[in-house]
Amino acid sequence: DNGRRGRPVTGPNNRPLKSLSDMLKGKQGRFRQNLLGKRVDYSGRSVIVVGPELKMYQCGLPKEMALELFKPFVMKRLVETGAAGNIKAARKAVERVKPEVWDALEIVIRNHPVLLNRAPTLHRLGIQAFEPVLVEGRALKLHPLACTPYNADFDGDQMAVHVPLSCEAQAEARFLMLAAGNLLKPSDGRPVTVPTQDMVLGSYYLTLDKDGERGEG
Repeated sequence: DNGRRGRPVTGPNNRPLKSLSDMLKGKQGRFRQNLLGKRVDYSGRSVIVVGPELKMYQCGLPKEMALELFKPFVMKRLVETGAAGNIKAARKAVERVKPEVWDALEIVIRNHPVLLNRAPTLHRLGIQAFEPVLVEGRALKLHPLACTPYNADFDGDQMAVHVPLSCEAQAEARFLMLAAGNLLKPSDGRPVTVPTQDMVLGSYYLTLDKDGERGEG
């Protein structure tokens, strides 16, 4: 372990040399970086922001991310509608982000749920399904009532999004994992989607009696 006994051994650029234990330990070490985790196709990751305009079963998916996640489906749609002559032409259209690509994307995501997951996944509700809605920017939008099961807040939390590919996976996501169907805790049956924080404060403020105001008394 370099640096365990006093001054660490440095290289030509005066940086401490990496020891064997340095290569293995920590988030950037061999175990956590390469062996315990890997990149997965049809998945993405972004910061979450609040989306109060969404329905509870909806999530805001950034347009750029959605186009990358659903690229094969969009290309298939372009060929089917005749907007592209073949797969090669469809791929070029997607890469150049032509206007008809966005129309195809809107149709593709209409009946295609996505899965949102926030680490650590400690119970069943740590991964749920949502219907995607295309939004501008690069952040995922989440309904405030959907935060409690994830133990999420909007101070920089990140969430992962996964696309179920097969018809069976999509049906399972829609009927078993949709956020609007998971209102009770599986462990004890108590409601998990309860108003908190800003929602409680806003409801209190809206129903506050103000003496002398119009409509009061």
